[in-house]
Amino acid sequence: MSAEPARLRDNRVLQGTAIASAFLILLGLGTWQMERLRWKESLLADITARAGATPVPAPDTASDLPEYTPVFADGVFRHDLELLLVPRTRAGVAGAHVLTPLVRPGAPAVLVNRGFVPVGFEPTATRRAGNPSGPVRVEGLLRLQHPPGPFVPDNDPAGGSWYSIDLAAMGEATGLELAGYVLDAGPSRNPGGWPEGGQTNVSIRNTHLEYALTWYGLAGVLAACVSVLGRRAGGSRQRRAGNVT
Repeated sequence: MSAEPARLRDNRVLQGTAIASAFLILLGLGTWQMERLRWKESLLADITARAGATPVPAPDTASDLPEYTPVFADGVFRHDLELLLVPRTRAGVAGAHVLTPLVRPGAPAVLVNRGFVPVGFEPTATRRAGNPSGPVRVEGLLRLQHPPGPFVPDNDPAGGSWYSIDLAAMGEATGLELAGYVLDAGPSRNPGGWPEGGQTNVSIRNTHLEYALTWYGLAGVLAACVSVLGRRAGGSRQRRAGNVT
């Protein structure tokens, strides 16, 4: 007679331990996401402040400066070696970003993202007014190469189709030694209007608050379910006790 109640007590202890562990894990995950949120907000604040600083000379290598540092570079554009980064959109309009090597004396060329052109203006000949032929100074933000996302197609250098930045492959395609970064040109207007610079999106995906609320919400649902089941179990025990008496 005593073995069955003992087994039931053991089961309740195991169930209680599992539920408590799950509750603590959910709370821990929510708290971890809140810590990540604070870190991400601090990082975004640093990037925003850095992007608004006074431009400094563009370095020879990417390791000299952090990403989103404002820089300037002097040189001559090689418009004949332009690369198009596709597909890109601006305000719902389809097009491409124009990547043009800026050849510098005594230093590796800098690949400059000159900005957006809509469909129909990809060929260099359609926007000659915006292609300076002499020495220029370009100001913008230093950007690093990042791995493409899982759904980004592979680049096709032979076909001239570029979907992501690959400085090694782009250096081979242009026949130039390229610095280890891209210079995103600022919003200064080009003659003729194209390319349109200032396309840098100074932001980082930040969904930590949503994740934190999800984990905390699941912890709350678990606590509510346990509370409801506990009240029902207590009522059942009271009814059984009343029937016995």
